[in-house]
Amino acid sequence: MLRMFNTINGQVEQINKLEDGSWICLSNPTDVELATVSSQTGVDLADLRAPLDDEERSRVDAEDDYTMIIVDIPTVEQRDGRDHYETIPLAIIVAAHTIITVCMQDTPVLHPFMEGTIRGFNTYMKTRFVLQILYRNATMYLRYLRIIDRSSDNLELKLQHSMQNREILQLLELSKTLVYFTTSLKSNEIVMEKLRVTEKLNSLTHIKQYPEDEDLLDDVITENKQAIEMANIYSGVLANMTDASASIVSNNLNNVMRIFTIISIVLSIPTLIFSMYGMNFQDGMFGMPFTGSRWGFFIVIAISMVITGLAAWWLTRSKLFK
Repeated sequence: MLRMFNTINGQVEQINKLEDGSWICLSNPTDVELATVSSQTGVDLADLRAPLDDEERSRVDAEDDYTMIIVDIPTVEQRDGRDHYETIPLAIIVAAHTIITVCMQDTPVLHPFMEGTIRGFNTYMKTRFVLQILYRNATMYLRYLRIIDRSSDNLELKLQHSMQNREILQLLELSKTLVYFTTSLKSNEIVMEKLRVTEKLNSLTHIKQYPEDEDLLDDVITENKQAIEMANIYSGVLANMTDASASIVSNNLNNVMRIFTIISIVLSIPTLIFSMYGMNFQDGMFGMPFTGSRWGFFIVIAISMVITGLAAWWLTRSKLFK
C-alpha cells in the first residue's frame, strides 16, 4: 500500500501527488509501488526492498542522495485465538526533499502520525520525525512487554491447578518472544548510539542535528534502555517459572493420584466385607457373624461404614499420602 502525507496548515493530510517535505508510507508494497517510489525519489530499489526481509538487521546506511535507517519494531498477530508477538524491520529513508518509511506490514507504530495525534509532528521536520518514530517504537515495546507480563501472571495462576502441558508451552512461547524483543532492542540501541554521536550526524548529510531535538534523542535512548531492562527482568522471571512449571504440574498430578489411591483403598474395605458374606458359609462354628440375626444385614452395613470411615480418616492424615 502506497500512501503519501504532508503537513498543511498544521494538519497532517493525505495527498495524491508527491510534494517537497512530504512523507511516503509504504506498507506491504507491491513491485509497482516500489518501482514508482524509486523513480520519483531516486532511492535505490534494493534499499526499498531491504526492510521487506524479516531477517534484515538494524543499521544506518548513508548514501550520496539519502540516508537509510533500519530498526526492528514489535508486531502482534492472532494465532489460535491468542496474541503472538514478534519483531519485523522498519526502514526510515531520509532523502533531500522527502522522507520514506517502508515496512512489510501496516504497523500501528505509524498510525498516530497518519492520524495527526503526535504533538509537534510535521512531515517536513525530518530529523524530529525520525526521532519521534524511534520514540514511538520504544514505547510500543514497553506496552507489549507489560502485556506479556500480565499474560505471565495469568499463566502463573493457571499453573497452580494445571495438569497439562498447555500452560508450559505458552510460557515457552512468551520466553521466545522476550528473546526476540531483547535482541531487537539491543540492535536498535546501536542505531540510536550512532545517531547520537556528533561526528556520525555530521557525516549523515540528510539527518541534521538541531539543538531542540537533543532532549528528544535522549528520551528515545532512555526509553529503549528501559525496554531492554524490562525485557531482561521478564526473561529471568519466565525462565524461573518455566523451570518450576514442570514440578508444579507433576505435583498437581501426584495430588490427584493421592486422592484416587485413598478412594480406591477406602472402597475396597466394604467390597471385601460384602464379598466374604457372599461366599455361602454355613451356619455354625465357622459361619459368618450375624448371619442368623434378624438385624444382621444392617449390623454388617454399619460395621463396614464405621471401618471405612476410620480408614478414610487415617489415610487422609497419614504421612504416606502427604
